[in-house]
Amino acid sequence: MSMNMDSAQDLASGKGSTDENFPVASFLIAPRHRPVVMAFYRFARAGDDVADNSEATPGLKLSLLEDLRAGLTGENDFSAEGVALREALYLRELSPRHPLDLLEAFRRDVSKLRYDTWDDLMDYCRHSASPVGRFVLDVHGENEGLWPMNDALCNALQVINHLQDCGKDRRDLDRVYIPLDAMTQAGIGVEALDAPAASPALMAVIAGLARRTMTLLEVSRPFARKVKDSRLALEIGVIQTLAEDLCKGLTRRDPLSQTVHHSKPQMAGLALAAMARTGLARLGARP
Repeated sequence: MSMNMDSAQDLASGKGSTDENFPVASFLIAPRHRPVVMAFYRFARAGDDVADNSEATPGLKLSLLEDLRAGLTGENDFSAEGVALREALYLRELSPRHPLDLLEAFRRDVSKLRYDTWDDLMDYCRHSASPVGRFVLDVHGENEGLWPMNDALCNALQVINHLQDCGKDRRDLDRVYIPLDAMTQAGIGVEALDAPAASPALMAVIAGLARRTMTLLEVSRPFARKVKDSRLALEIGVIQTLAEDLCKGLTRRDPLSQTVHHSKPQMAGLALAAMARTGLARLGARP
């Protein structure tokens, strides 16, 4: 790969919204909201691809992330994704605060390869995950009082992704999101992630983190019943169900040697059940 690159598009992974572990602006989201949500997604995808590129230098990555920021704020037009999101936000009279928070997470991904504690990881998630859901809530005109439940759900999704991809992150980027204190207490180091299969000690660490993530999902469980927009509620219900199922899987499956991700048929089945359950719960919650 040539390093003569002048835009985030040169580092694009080719990954799109349909390749994500959780729905992105699915058919459940009202059509009027999808353009701005997708502009946010493409901005986030560009930043993520830059930060996760295994061949670009840290200096180049930080420069391209700065272009994304400047395009978003209107300081220059070097980033197509930044400009597109800036224009979409202008049309909807929305603040750039959430995508700016997200950029902080991508900058950390370039420079920070280890997380000492669960609290350290949660602080990262506050920038990498919470802003995504908060942005979607703003797009729908929802109340900021929902942010604690949103943050719990989004942070849980982030940890699930980290646990699923722990071997790949270590192998490709030498990046370890599993808190070091949990590994130390189990008598292992990050080298445990280099094995073709997880040791019993590493399995116990992953299962323990999955259970801790379930406590976040307990906080977010009423979320779908609390939002005003019924279509958004269904989307949240689907995401909550997928997350809970993946968490359960991570308490017993080895992400180094086994598939933890849902297949498309599994996702579809869980999504249909979640929509039915969420719809009935909302009907029951009405006065």
